[in-house]
Amino acid sequence: MLSISDFSEMCALPTQTLRFYHSEGLLVPAEVDERTGYRSYTFEQVETAMLVMVLRGAGLSVKQVRQALDAPDTVPALLEEHTEALHRRREAEDEALREAHAFVHTWPQVRRSHTPDMTVVSKVVPPTPHTAGDHYDWDAVGAAVASTVGEVTAALEARGATVAGTPWRGNAVETPEQRERSMTLEGPHWLVKVPVEAPSDVLADLPPDMEVQTFEGRDELVVFIPGKETMAKHATALSWLTTHSLEEGYLEKGYVADTARVRTMLSEDGVESRACLLRLDSLEGLDSAEETA
Repeated sequence: MLSISDFSEMCALPTQTLRFYHSEGLLVPAEVDERTGYRSYTFEQVETAMLVMVLRGAGLSVKQVRQALDAPDTVPALLEEHTEALHRRREAEDEALREAHAFVHTWPQVRRSHTPDMTVVSKVVPPTPHTAGDHYDWDAVGAAVASTVGEVTAALEARGATVAGTPWRGNAVETPEQRERSMTLEGPHWLVKVPVEAPSDVLADLPPDMEVQTFEGRDELVVFIPGKETMAKHATALSWLTTHSLEEGYLEKGYVADTARVRTMLSEDGVESRACLLRLDSLEGLDSAEETA
C-alpha cells in the first residue's frame, strides 16, 4: 500500500488534487482509515491515475473522465467528440481575435457616401425566432435573410437577370400592414433588397411575393463595424451615425440622418450600416411610407 504522499510523488499529482479526485469519484483510495482519515493506494491504481491525468490534460471534464473510467470502451468516442468541440471553440476564438485586431488597428469611422439610383427587387423575410427576453437570435435572422436573398437571386438568374450590387436588409415598414406587424413579436420585421439589371418584361415575370422598386439616389452616412452581427453593434452604429451627423453640423446645413430606416448591407466581414441624409425642407423621406428604404 502507498500513503497519499507516496502516491502523490509517484504520480506527480498534488495531494490536494488526489483529495479532489476522491471526492469526485475519479480516483478512490483503496483504503481510508476510519480513525485518522488517512488515504492509502495500491500500485495498480497508478495506471488509473495515469489515465485520469491524460484525459484531464487533454481538457476532458470531470464528468467525461468519470464516464471513461466507468465505460472504457467509450473513450475513443469521447475523445473524438471533445476534439470536435475544441476545434469549434478554437475557430470561434480565432474569429474573436480577428475582430478584436480589426477594432484595435482600424477603429470604425463614419463617412459620407453617395448611392446612385438603381432598380431593386424587394422581398419580405419570414419571421425569425426570439431568445430569452424577446431579443432576436441574430444567427437565425442572418440565416433567414441569406435564404431570402438566395430565393430572389435564384429567381432573377433563372430569368436571365443580373444581380447588380450588394443586397441589403431594412426594416419592414414600407406599408401600413408592414408597420403594424413590425411592432409585434411575430413580425415579419425585415425586407431584403437585391439590386438588379434586367429588361422590364423580365422583371414583370417575377413571383408575386417579389416587388420591383426604384431606389432613389441619396447621400448617406456609412459606418462599418467588423465581426459577427449583434444587437450591441446595431445600437453602436445608430449612436455613431447620429453623433456624427450632429458633430459635423449636418443639422445646421439643413440635413438630418434618417436612423429610423437604416440599411444594413449584407457582408460576411461585419456590419455595414447606412443612414440616408434627408433635407429638412423636404420631408418626403419622413412622410412617405412608400419610399424605398
